[in-house]
Amino acid sequence: MLSQVDLAREASHLSRFIYNFRRWKDVSFPKPVYPLVHPAVLVETYEHGESVARYVDGMEGHEWIKTRLAHIGTHALLKMLLVDNFIHADMHPGNILVRKKASRGGLFKTKKPHIVFLDVGMTAELSKNDRENLLEFFKAVALRDGRTAALRTLKLSRKQNCPNPEAFIEEVEEAFKFWGTPEGDLVHPADCMHELLEKVRRHRVNVDGNVCTVMVTTLVLEGWQRKLDPGYDVMHTLQTMVLKTDWAKSLSYTVDGLMAP
Repeated sequence: MLSQVDLAREASHLSRFIYNFRRWKDVSFPKPVYPLVHPAVLVETYEHGESVARYVDGMEGHEWIKTRLAHIGTHALLKMLLVDNFIHADMHPGNILVRKKASRGGLFKTKKPHIVFLDVGMTAELSKNDRENLLEFFKAVALRDGRTAALRTLKLSRKQNCPNPEAFIEEVEEAFKFWGTPEGDLVHPADCMHELLEKVRRHRVNVDGNVCTVMVTTLVLEGWQRKLDPGYDVMHTLQTMVLKTDWAKSLSYTVDGLMAP
């Protein structure tokens, strides 16, 4: 909590995000105004825009913009998680501005959405081991492999105090068997994640703070993006990329390619 209110640290987070997204035309961050930076004071550039909540909660007739916003937000998170290993851990709608910029070319002028991420005081970075376990967990979820998903979950803490790991593994396997049936296939992947985290809580499975932060951030993002575009599945996109990409070598190119105009 104390690190979040150190505004000099937040300024360094902004600079790091600005560098990481320097090639992206539809994502930006406020710039810290040096030398007006201090642990108790942070002056940033003023960013014009309207809250993404306006689109989440309504805005009839703007479906293409909503779909585009869901696309941009998802791939920004994927880049943070899988390429940069530096994640904005407070991605609720109040911290996201949208502005529309006119695009040139063609017979008609259109306004493409641009996202500005605010309030980067809370971030997460994963150790090599945690990152590997989390990616393998997502792979197991994508492959409907309940046993591996449970085993990887048990490895998401250096000090695992689950009183009955076998009971946890067995219950997760049963849930995955149901999700693999035609009836279970109708359950949204994010709802499966919520149910899995409930089993984690009930069986007192330890999950390290940074890993938990990343999982919760993913679910928060998924929640408002599902409202923007019910047909766009953050979890499925994440699972597909983890399955199909050798992320250690080429994921950066994959994400950049997906975001190319």
